[in-house]
Amino acid sequence: MRIVLCYPVEQRHLDLIAAVAPDAEIVDAGQERIAAELPSADIFCGHAKVPVPWDEVVDEGRLQWIQSSAAGLDHCLTPSVIGSEIIVTSASGLFADQVAEQTLALLLGLLRGLPVFFRAAQKREFIRRPTGDLHGKTIGIVGLGGNGRRLVEVLAPFRTRILATDYFPVNKPAGVEELWPADQLHHLLPLVDVLILCVPLNGQTRGMIGAEELELMRPGSLLINVARGPVVLETDLVDALEDGRLAGAGLDVTEVEPLAETSRLWDMPQVIITPHVGAQSARRYDDATNFFCQNLQRFRAGDSLLNLVDKKLGFPARLQE
Repeated sequence: MRIVLCYPVEQRHLDLIAAVAPDAEIVDAGQERIAAELPSADIFCGHAKVPVPWDEVVDEGRLQWIQSSAAGLDHCLTPSVIGSEIIVTSASGLFADQVAEQTLALLLGLLRGLPVFFRAAQKREFIRRPTGDLHGKTIGIVGLGGNGRRLVEVLAPFRTRILATDYFPVNKPAGVEELWPADQLHHLLPLVDVLILCVPLNGQTRGMIGAEELELMRPGSLLINVARGPVVLETDLVDALEDGRLAGAGLDVTEVEPLAETSRLWDMPQVIITPHVGAQSARRYDDATNFFCQNLQRFRAGDSLLNLVDKKLGFPARLQE
């Protein structure tokens, strides 16, 4: 068995994997060697951020299982992989705590006027200005996977009213007032003060928030995107912010990354931008390795895998506990 890794690992991570699969060859390919090493892998764990010859990998017929070290799977779900027998599992929900913290940072930063106060501080201006409140707001969460459900738990103590949509509108959390199918997005939009995007990137979600959707949102509402950048059409978002339809946006992701230096978003005082760091954590790679080892034990034993992905949907049909 040849296990190829492509995420930042240290010796302790390699030792943990070796303890589960002592007979396996473990290759720490990194981004530099992943394209060359992947065609001869039986198992791949990681997230290739460089071009990978997925068609060649599929044609080779050796790769059995992809364990993504990220929740998003657009990096590996190519048509050839989707049509193959390769098993895919994700890290859905593994970094839900961190995504929830990032969402709170963006949301509270906007509501409490931090971009304005930061700019004033740079000018040494000590001027009181109006701020907003999170308590009492109506929040719309689009996507109730692991990240969305953790957000419900975090936001509920702020005495917010939470509405949501999801591809699988089942098992409604206690903190959610209404849970609708994904096709009810347009019903949700006019009802919320804050819209939080937690969906994966696939054919159905790419460009799902554009001019029509932004026009349906309440005047003065906020948009928070901790999903994937291409879910929101940047040009339409800029227009909605400039004409005052939206009061602000918190963006951990952008349609094109890195965000172009010429983007109008950079200069907007009602926008907070962070460089796709929502899932970052001091223990991220420890958690990713522990999860991989747990699934590796299951794989070797022939048991069902955690976070098994429906490759046509692009995410796990059900998050296992």
